[in-house]
Amino acid sequence: MKITRDMIISEVLNMDRGTVPIFFKNGLHCLGCAMATTETIEAACAVHGLDCDRLISELNTFFESKNSPEANA
Repeated sequence: MKITRDMIISEVLNMDRGTVPIFFKNGLHCLGCAMATTETIEAACAVHGLDCDRLISELNTFFESKNSPEANA
């Protein structure tokens, strides 16, 4: 699964709670707020003045590493 800008924050969190530190590291600390269930990653980054490309890249790297053959060995 590839993470995209138009995905809802809670959707990604529900895929894997291991993403929480990535959101925190990138400045999104309000993961439990009501907006997390309706707001896209892109919208949240825009509101908070964050680098959306970096966040998406780090999230995709996280999921790719979990799905790599080495991770499943």
